[in-house]
Amino acid sequence: MAEYVQPRGTGIEGRIVIKDDWLGYSLELFTYPEHYHEDIESVYIPHGVIMDRTERLARHIMDDIGDHDMVVLCVLKGGYKFCSDLVEFIKVQCRNSNKHLETRVEFIRLKSYLNDQSTEDLHIIGSQDLSVLRGKNVLIVEAIVDTGKTMKALLKHVGSFEPKMIKVAGLLVKRVSNVVGSLPDYVGFEIPNRFVVGYALDYNEYFRDLNHICVISEIGKVKYKI
Repeated sequence: MAEYVQPRGTGIEGRIVIKDDWLGYSLELFTYPEHYHEDIESVYIPHGVIMDRTERLARHIMDDIGDHDMVVLCVLKGGYKFCSDLVEFIKVQCRNSNKHLETRVEFIRLKSYLNDQSTEDLHIIGSQDLSVLRGKNVLIVEAIVDTGKTMKALLKHVGSFEPKMIKVAGLLVKRVSNVVGSLPDYVGFEIPNRFVVGYALDYNEYFRDLNHICVISEIGKVKYKI
């Protein structure tokens, strides 16, 4: 299914690499909303595995940032569950150690997908004034990174507000050929180029209520296509 990869000399934390031939777990092994029965093929990453990996990422972030205050910039909508769980694990790490990491959470909403395809256009929806980031340590929290075009544009936008430091936590990174930029500083899982949903990741606003990360079926794509 997967292996752990630790980059050497990059300053980037290791990641769990899910192999190309991994098809996921049978739906019969898990609970999920019954109305999605025909719309998903398999459970790709179970919720419990996501939580364990997120807890580990929180520990890495604590080790790196330590007692310095941090502004967490959550990328909506897909990143809200990952961000919420990550921040909660950071708080738990603080309570169980002698470190104090004060976190403030801000939100930004991006849209770059139509159906299951990433588009060239990046739309920043809502307030674009992030002046609160000036001089601060910033952790951008994103659910999924594929080509990196969206993240590159976001990093440029955030950098224009002159933060002290920017780091990126991505729950999922897709293996694609046309990658722009580098990997996030903290990566949960590297996955093949498959369209996945659940754990707040959507397909035209559906499937956000799935706890697991799942593979959408062709029936699901057709049913919810716009």
